[in-house]
Amino acid sequence: MRLSSLADYAVVMLSAAARHAPAERLTATLLAGETGVPLPTAQKLMGRLTQAGLLVSARGTGGGVQLARDPGSISLADIVEAVEGPIAMTACVDDHRHDCGLETSCRVKPHWGVVNSTIRGALGGVSLAMLSGAATGVPA
Repeated sequence: MRLSSLADYAVVMLSAAARHAPAERLTATLLAGETGVPLPTAQKLMGRLTQAGLLVSARGTGGGVQLARDPGSISLADIVEAVEGPIAMTACVDDHRHDCGLETSCRVKPHWGVVNSTIRGALGGVSLAMLSGAATGVPA
């Protein structure tokens, strides 16, 4: 499994955002400059992250975005799912998909849910505070 560049950039951007004061309004230009994420990509991600409820935005003078929640309550799984959609190692974990030719006789399918839950749990156990260094005082 490999995260897309967009998911990786989202983690980098939110980690940078978490290092700012909680009430500080941040812009795509600021975060792109701090992280090296190209500005058009930063703008696109800020829209997705706002839509997913990880950022809140304010328009007008002094507008920008800020984290919607405390960095300790935003997990790596939340960020990945905001960009990639639900974490699913295979189509087998999606009960609504039936596009596998082996589905009726597959002896592995019952186990993919456990694997998927374990990976999601591992990603869920890593907070944005940890990634940003806010939890340990170590710069990320």
